[in-house]
Amino acid sequence: MNAWPTDSLPGRWQNVLTMETTHSPDLEPAFFDRPADTVARDLLGKTLVCLISGKRVALTVTETEAYLGPHDLACHAARGRTQRTEVMYAPAGTLYIYFVYGLHWMLNVVTGPEGYPAAVLIRAAGVISGHARLTRALAIDGKLNGRMAGRASGIWFESGKSPGRIIATPRIGVAYAGPRWSSRKLRFIGES
Repeated sequence: MNAWPTDSLPGRWQNVLTMETTHSPDLEPAFFDRPADTVARDLLGKTLVCLISGKRVALTVTETEAYLGPHDLACHAARGRTQRTEVMYAPAGTLYIYFVYGLHWMLNVVTGPEGYPAAVLIRAAGVISGHARLTRALAIDGKLNGRMAGRASGIWFESGKSPGRIIATPRIGVAYAGPRWSSRKLRFIGES
């Protein structure tokens, strides 16, 4: 199992990240083998689990964004198959982790059938709001890119609970995709 050192974590997250939640069944790859917008909604309330220095850190997923595939102009796959997007063609449940703006790691999970490039971005979990804060707090980086979400990689999802009410809004930061795609309500927020 993979474990990350806690000395790289911002001090303000260390107390929050040592909290343990009840274990629930792991989500299998079949959960992710569905359309990205369905998976994005259904991930709300599920538990994101990481092993950090041998400790189980579990946070409830509270915000996601769906990237539907090559026809979605906000999706990386819209620009074709490249070295960066190759991971998006992997089996459902594969982690797609990339560096953006030379500053932040982004945690995504591949969805749909193998060979079809779609994914869900995890934007927030637990008390951590914002994809950059989340990956920083959980010490997630490119070493996990292309690994299957599961206990063997040290990062996985568990079944969790119902998210309560779900709000759908346009995705953030995708104006470059044009009005059709930037206004689509593919960002999902769970409210308890």
